[in-house]
Amino acid sequence: MTPLARLSDDEYVDAIVQVCERDPSVARVLREIVGLEAAVRSSALDLVGAHLRIHSAAGDILDTVEALKRDEIARRLGERLGPA
Repeated sequence: MTPLARLSDDEYVDAIVQVCERDPSVARVLREIVGLEAAVRSSALDLVGAHLRIHSAAGDILDTVEALKRDEIARRLGERLGPA
């Protein structure tokens, strides 16, 4: 079986923005997350990831949580989602 390709930063941002356009509650939460200082954001997302792994979340969801830790993705999302 061939491993799935990872999304580029642009693809992650585009996909997350599409979800936010369909569900404003996701956008509100993500604005708060990406607005956190990098170390705080990373620690919070570590907890989210641990919770999701316990509940056997799909790999693409865990990959997205990891992507949100990256400063470049958080910055781009903040720009695309706008202020809270």
